[in-house]
Amino acid sequence: MPLRLMLMVCSLGLCTDAGAAAYSPPVRYNFPSQVFWGDTHLHTALSGDAFRGGTRLGLDDAYRFARGEQVMSNTGQPARLSRPLDFVVIADHANNVGAAYARHWSKDDPTFRETAIGRMWQQALAELEDDASVDQEKLQNGPLLPTHRPKINQIAVRHRGFRQVVWETITKTADRYNDPGTFTTLNGYEWTSGRGAVHRVIIFKDDAGRVNRVLPFSSYDSENVEELWTFLDGYEKTTGGSVLAIPHNSNLTFGLMFDLKDSYGNPLDRQYASIRSRWEPLMEITQIKGDSETHPLLSPDDVFADYETWNGWAGSADNPMRPPDRIKFEYARSALKLGLSQQASIGVNPFKFGVIGSTDSHTALAAVEEDNFWGKMGASEPSTARMVNSRFAALGPEASAAGYAAVWATANTRDEIFDAMRRKETYATTGPRMTLRFFGGWRFELSDAKRPDLTTIGYTTGVPMGADLTHAPAAVSPRFLVHVARDPLGAYLDRVQIVKGWRTPGGEVEERVHNVA
Repeated sequence: MPLRLMLMVCSLGLCTDAGAAAYSPPVRYNFPSQVFWGDTHLHTALSGDAFRGGTRLGLDDAYRFARGEQVMSNTGQPARLSRPLDFVVIADHANNVGAAYARHWSKDDPTFRETAIGRMWQQALAELEDDASVDQEKLQNGPLLPTHRPKINQIAVRHRGFRQVVWETITKTADRYNDPGTFTTLNGYEWTSGRGAVHRVIIFKDDAGRVNRVLPFSSYDSENVEELWTFLDGYEKTTGGSVLAIPHNSNLTFGLMFDLKDSYGNPLDRQYASIRSRWEPLMEITQIKGDSETHPLLSPDDVFADYETWNGWAGSADNPMRPPDRIKFEYARSALKLGLSQQASIGVNPFKFGVIGSTDSHTALAAVEEDNFWGKMGASEPSTARMVNSRFAALGPEASAAGYAAVWATANTRDEIFDAMRRKETYATTGPRMTLRFFGGWRFELSDAKRPDLTTIGYTTGVPMGADLTHAPAAVSPRFLVHVARDPLGAYLDRVQIVKGWRTPGGEVEERVHNVA
């Protein structure tokens, strides 16, 4: 207790370090002073897989829940976060977004047919009347047969009016719930490629008026990520807006996420590396489908390397479905080391990224605490049948309780949250809201770690997480300034570690785990 009290007093600038003057930061400093917690990967009933998995909650429910209000879950149970989030990105799949939702409610709810989405869905269906290959009665009222799926895809993807109405509904709802300074909503969606599940969450900095000038680029447009980056570049050039992409579930990409060849089979070159690092400053390192930091086969000396390893879709650690030599192209730690080798060979590092965590919840509920976990799909919400549901609904015993994104920013606004992501001043947790500061520099002293103005020293003497530490003095090793505080509602901290990855003069890459505290 005395230590906790002393830390609180020092944080208010009321104590002094031994032999130092009283701390009062200059007014001109405007360093990021607050950590904001959010989920950048949340799905609602507008995502087809979520709807088929039992989710009926929509955009309003998702935003109300994330900002701390009570909602009724998909199974009719009251649900509420113990602590609200600061920001959220609803990232429904661009592929067929709203199609399953519209089909269901157009059939069962006459009131829905009078909404903008309902009317446009009816118009899209009407365009099939002359197509003898489709049974209109079954398409409208019967089961979705395999022979119908391509036509449903054609409606949802190629009917510009339907796509536009759904997208405008998504973006305008985000704008309506955006409350600068209190609760931030960022417009976004998920680009879902079928090429080895190399998926990305697309996040816009801008409001609906600007974002609605484009339609979400989906894998129906292209399954090659290079074409997605071209779309992002075109968006910024034509609208003056800002956008970025966040890869996720690299652990399930069968070696493709950090492959050393592009989507066309060509070796990575300087142009590819520059473009990728431009559009993908972050990666989602943890979520409900497991950990993407490292694998026990990659980090055999790390006793924590098998934390939340997902093997359900990729074999097991002893007998993975993909060849063992492909595992190193799936995880963040090994990717960061691969990036060092690529920089040495082509001059640019394609894999220099920061990290975040998020949920990938398909229930519209951004809940990750183990004692308040609502599952992946609506059908996996708490019930007597929760543990016997299909893998599609419950994802089996390897599903984890997901993660959250932590962002250091000067204010809880779209501009500040997005800019912090762009500069990579972020970190990930598997749910607990630990406060972490990390700075690198050349001149830090041991006593700096105990100073009340640690943050000022970190920014003025070094660089924060996500930045480049350059201009190394001769024969001087880098020094790191670390400060971490437990989640006041969570467990005590066990240890702080730094994992070092480096490239040897002979071109090999090495890894070592250092216990800091």
